[in-house]
Amino acid sequence: MPKYLTLAMGLMLIASFSASTVQSQQLKSRSVHKSTLHHEKIEDAYLPHPDQKRFVSKAYMFRDDIVFTTQVNVNADGQNIIGDAANEPSISLDPSNPDKIVIGWRQFDNINSNFRQAGYAFTADFGQTWTFPGSINAGVFRSDPVLDIDSDGTFYYNSLTSNNGEYTCKVFRSTDGGTSWDDGVEAKGGDKQWMVIDKTEGQGKGNIYSFWTSYWSSCYPGNYTRSINGGNSYENCSFVDGDPYWGTMAVGPDGSLYIAGSGWQGIVVSKSTNAQNPIAATLWDFTSQLNMEGDLSYGAEVNPGGLLGQASIAVDHSGTVSHGNVYVLASVQRYSNDPGDVMFSRSIDGGISWSSPVRVNQDLSFSNTQWFGTMSVAPNGRIDAVWLDTRDASSLMPRKSALYYSYSVDNGQTWSLNRRISELFDPHVGWPNQEKMGDYFHMISDDESAHLAWANTLNGGQDVFYTRITLDITGIEKNNDPSLLLSVYPNPVSDIAHLTYQIGLTEKIEISITDTFGKLLWIEQSSSVEAGKHFKDIQFGHFTSGIYYLTIKSNHTSETLKIMKQ
Repeated sequence: MPKYLTLAMGLMLIASFSASTVQSQQLKSRSVHKSTLHHEKIEDAYLPHPDQKRFVSKAYMFRDDIVFTTQVNVNADGQNIIGDAANEPSISLDPSNPDKIVIGWRQFDNINSNFRQAGYAFTADFGQTWTFPGSINAGVFRSDPVLDIDSDGTFYYNSLTSNNGEYTCKVFRSTDGGTSWDDGVEAKGGDKQWMVIDKTEGQGKGNIYSFWTSYWSSCYPGNYTRSINGGNSYENCSFVDGDPYWGTMAVGPDGSLYIAGSGWQGIVVSKSTNAQNPIAATLWDFTSQLNMEGDLSYGAEVNPGGLLGQASIAVDHSGTVSHGNVYVLASVQRYSNDPGDVMFSRSIDGGISWSSPVRVNQDLSFSNTQWFGTMSVAPNGRIDAVWLDTRDASSLMPRKSALYYSYSVDNGQTWSLNRRISELFDPHVGWPNQEKMGDYFHMISDDESAHLAWANTLNGGQDVFYTRITLDITGIEKNNDPSLLLSVYPNPVSDIAHLTYQIGLTEKIEISITDTFGKLLWIEQSSSVEAGKHFKDIQFGHFTSGIYYLTIKSNHTSETLKIMKQ
């Protein structure tokens, strides 16, 4: 490389880092920010499990035509281990051999200690059975696992450790489908890191990118690094413009790098088009501020010691009209009066501008919490979303949650009818001496299915599960049968309910009201309703106080809302 080019690059890097240092120091001098309130630290000593062979039970498993769910952290006999805990799972699967899937998580060998390790398991039969050998670096405090795979089939496991407030990450590699791992490579890092690998065919192919919360950094104010040599080494830290945290990363089809996370005024997206260039220091093109009508939060009642969820970002690689679209989804505490909704926004110009947010969850209650919102995009452009939802919980146990799923086949403009895909469970059960069920889930999609790594307490303790969601969605580019986007205001209602719904085709519509016993109280049918958004006022004044169900049916789908009559 010519000396003048080397010098120019060095000056550019120094100038960039110096400016970033000033910016980050200014941020840190402000009043206490929420990013400072949540971090990993060693509090308890390591406690081994008393007897993994004796304290066991049957592992939870569920299967129907759409959903397959099975426990991952099982013993050699496929049984649940009583007395341990597992959460914060991350998943990676080999696209060239989908039978190979690896999941990593925070492993607590004994729920009487919050000392955690880098747990992992692998499957070679498409998730039917799992092998849980134990932890990478057993006996070493590790947390915040993030997994990915490169184009050659090597799995990578990014893991945080903390020692007396000093943070660092190691990235471990496996070339045999997760069966064994190398000794790991120091990768700078800090608390709540994320990692992504460039799998495009451009100049950044194989690059490994990572970012984390700048406040809890091994190299403050730095919060970003990359590897350009397959993970053999990682560059010195630099600063991400916008200072995002509690988020994720994605690589676009042109090799551009995107980071989404919480910023100082809501959710932000930072973009770099030159991060892929191995001979240039990473510079950030811009940072966009998103209007998600809420922000990421910490300490919700459902997860008092953890996050409501992370910001999830993904880019469309479909080669269709949506190619290159950038999507962000997150469970946010609404600026209005809702404790948690799953909100979505998209950009069709590479992250410069963003659409108005769309609420993915279709319940209208202001008291339900939708948390741990997680998104992935299939190669064909389908967008998958999952989250935990308290809408089905009783008033006696309002924190009980179930897993819900929805998808979009029109670039996130509309979403399918929310589908509940798990039983209710109590997220406060089985806490490993800390008041949370982790901070995130992780999902990967292929053209046929969504593959989710998540945690629940369906066994009576905190465990990690693999769920495969397979829907028969045909004609994905021609599908004009979106969700009806049914809404009613106000709810509770005393006199008139204002109904809003939207249909994608001109078709027959039926609107009905039933009581809690299913008795039909009112019905209206229209033989031909034009495509688009429609409004209707419905009289509730003559109904007695109580709960009612309003259902709207089209030729292709139906949706029901619970309405409280005052």
